[in-house]
Amino acid sequence: MSNQDWNKEFAARFERHADELKWLYMELYHGDKKAWEYFTGMLYRMWESRPENLRKIDREREACPAWYRGHSMVGMLMYVKAFAGTLQGVRKRLDYIQDCGVNYLHLMPLLESPEGRSDGGYAVSDFRKVQPELGTMEDLAELAEDCHRKGISLCLDFVMNHTSEDHEWARRARAGEADYQNRYFFYDTWDIPNWYEQTVPQVFPTTAPGNFTWCEEAKKIVMTTFYPYQWDLNYANPAVFNDMTENMLYLCNYGVDIIRLDAVPYIWKAPGTTCRNLPQVHTLVRMMRMVCEIVCPGTLLLGEVVMEPSRVVPYFGTVQKPECHLLYNVTTMASLWHTVATRNVKLLEHQLGQVFALPRQYTFLNYLRCHDDIGWGLDFDYLRWNFAWEQVPHKRYLNDYFTGKYPGSRARGELYNDDPRLGDARLCGTTASLCGIESARKDNNEKELAEAIRLDGMLHALMFTLSGVPVLYSGDEIAQENDNAYHDDLLKAEDSRYLHRGDMDWQKAEKRKDPEATEGQVFAEITRQEQLRRKYGVFDDGADVWIQDTGNDQVLGIGRYYLGEKLLAVFNFSKEAQVAWIHDETMYTDLETGRRCKAGSVKVPAGGFRWLYKRF
Repeated sequence: MSNQDWNKEFAARFERHADELKWLYMELYHGDKKAWEYFTGMLYRMWESRPENLRKIDREREACPAWYRGHSMVGMLMYVKAFAGTLQGVRKRLDYIQDCGVNYLHLMPLLESPEGRSDGGYAVSDFRKVQPELGTMEDLAELAEDCHRKGISLCLDFVMNHTSEDHEWARRARAGEADYQNRYFFYDTWDIPNWYEQTVPQVFPTTAPGNFTWCEEAKKIVMTTFYPYQWDLNYANPAVFNDMTENMLYLCNYGVDIIRLDAVPYIWKAPGTTCRNLPQVHTLVRMMRMVCEIVCPGTLLLGEVVMEPSRVVPYFGTVQKPECHLLYNVTTMASLWHTVATRNVKLLEHQLGQVFALPRQYTFLNYLRCHDDIGWGLDFDYLRWNFAWEQVPHKRYLNDYFTGKYPGSRARGELYNDDPRLGDARLCGTTASLCGIESARKDNNEKELAEAIRLDGMLHALMFTLSGVPVLYSGDEIAQENDNAYHDDLLKAEDSRYLHRGDMDWQKAEKRKDPEATEGQVFAEITRQEQLRRKYGVFDDGADVWIQDTGNDQVLGIGRYYLGEKLLAVFNFSKEAQVAWIHDETMYTDLETGRRCKAGSVKVPAGGFRWLYKRF
């Protein structure tokens, strides 16, 4: 079909991006006109197959491009199997999800992947098929339609960097088909792989050392950055970009609103580099952004970039040439848990100050816990200069604290990828267990339980105070504890991340409205915070945000101002009540109690917080 025969709506969208898209594509793929023609034809074919109900959503969101911003969106992250067994099970639980105040639902990887060699679903063997035990693509479409009726946006992982070794392309590559070997990185000798290994860091040095694996069937070496069963895709081949983009659009046409681009910094490889964050990565992401704006403009791109802010921010692109709509605020998560262990807010102030200085149009996802481990990617130069805390012993202290080895710690976590030589272990555990709820309940210690519940509430309040989209990890809303039973499962026992990936406890969920139960207290506190955040405009993404000096190294202060509304939020990380000293003697309203008070000296309970509000 020639361009003249295109639908007017599609043609108008394509025309807005045609010059830049073609220029980037032809530069990256050395003027390959045949590949470009296939690419543009594929885009139109995917637009033609897009259901009308999704096109209607596209038009509504095109008219309001900032629809995902503001202060009304709250996310929840979950594994389908752990939460409700199947996609149909999730459909039946949508009322519960709404009851949690959630309108952004992120389903962890659910596409077909081989059992025992899936890395939690991140080794995809078929991008167009749901894991059979979870349901079908039709079930996914029905869930998406129900979500849209309830005002819930659906997010799904799109694993860009690699496929499973069981994927059709990999099977054909193993069988010797050159066209499919060219979709990966195959080498006859170790010369080039060894060249790569000189500069490319290892992702899992203890559990999956090296970046290459010998493929016995093909009698060649293949690049495997993550695990040996995950084969890296070669995006220098236009067939890979064309077909992976079509796979992404295929998911969008089943109703997925947010595409999480997994491991996006890794997708371009070049020997002699780290194979991370190369310029071509941004070319690819920019093209994917334009593709979405042409075919499915109601879709958002969420970049999984687990790095410090200076390396994360480029993935937003520029105002004129945007890339991802959303990115993770991963450094804040690590800095926050660091502050819990040290009870000193200076590093957190330093890190948040960097985030607050960024343009307000940058939208981050904020979270306390996710499906993965907590890596201590902290600013150790700052800690060394200001506290003389050296990296290895300080990481050891943090891990001892959160695994309950440190005297007085109530936290109950486990280590992941522990390497005693480097002292670089990561941490696993649910929010509730890391806050001390699990240990206090086991010991029947009511005082410690009350303190742990208050800490849990304070950390959630801090997350809701930040601009962006707060995301709950499923089960946190009812203080779900660690799943220690994973040790007895042969398929899980070697991966301590399953400690916080336990099945949803629906008996505990039934207690969420019981004010005497721990589940009820945590649920009430989180949903109350969500309601206050939605009610007051000062939580809007457009607000000015700053670090508020409290005169107390154990109390974090955050200020917000938006259209005549001001919020002073203070968070006490100490185990004792503290006073926040603020140079402001005017009257504020405490959003929790409704009482009026001056901000000059604010008493904050141990592990607690205060939200002080004023309208001018």
